[in-house]
Amino acid sequence: MRWLTSFLTSSAGRKVLMSLTGLFLCSFLIAHMSGNLSLLLSDGGQAFNEYAKFMTTFPLIKVLSIGTYVVIILHIVQGILLALKNRNSRPDKYVSKASGKGSTWASRNMALLGIIILVFLIIHLKSFWYQVKFGHIPTVNYGGGEIKDLYTIVVTAFKNPLYVGFYLVSLAALAFHLVHGFQSAFQSLGIRHTKYTPIIKFAGYAFAILVPLGFAIQPLYILMFK
Repeated sequence: MRWLTSFLTSSAGRKVLMSLTGLFLCSFLIAHMSGNLSLLLSDGGQAFNEYAKFMTTFPLIKVLSIGTYVVIILHIVQGILLALKNRNSRPDKYVSKASGKGSTWASRNMALLGIIILVFLIIHLKSFWYQVKFGHIPTVNYGGGEIKDLYTIVVTAFKNPLYVGFYLVSLAALAFHLVHGFQSAFQSLGIRHTKYTPIIKFAGYAFAILVPLGFAIQPLYILMFK
């Protein structure tokens, strides 16, 4: 196993781990966004509350949730280590500026974008996950027993313009993070080809636009119409 440890602690290994965890989190974003779109239904929050109950009680989902937390931590740690390595390898500001001429703004500011997303995650988890686990949440009954009314908590949060503004800024940071991260993940995994790279690039831009947009629709709809 020493070879595996050596590989994962090397620059190439860290990039591979960063790529794999990043792609896993992309799949999580799709699932999370899809479930949250039930907020847009005019059913008094029933679909969303039942979805939230399923996500917090179904055994397999609970195991996947723990795995997701681990992946998020790994992704953050690897991102910090790579950012520090890149910074230490370019101590000269002039060299850093010169090397950035052919790169995108997102690629040069992945660390900053990651910090914004991390702050958002902390606040987001405190506002919802912590409330579900440890807070006092009112319950509702749809004929199948009492379940926590997370819908009311979400609507209350999204009726706050300041929170919605912060939410949208964070989604913009996520979009730029995905623009570079999605494509670079495949490159780090060695998936480069004149035939497939343009497709991956297009898919990366589409993903970076559609997923944050899907999340953004939810608070905007609630703020304006609920």
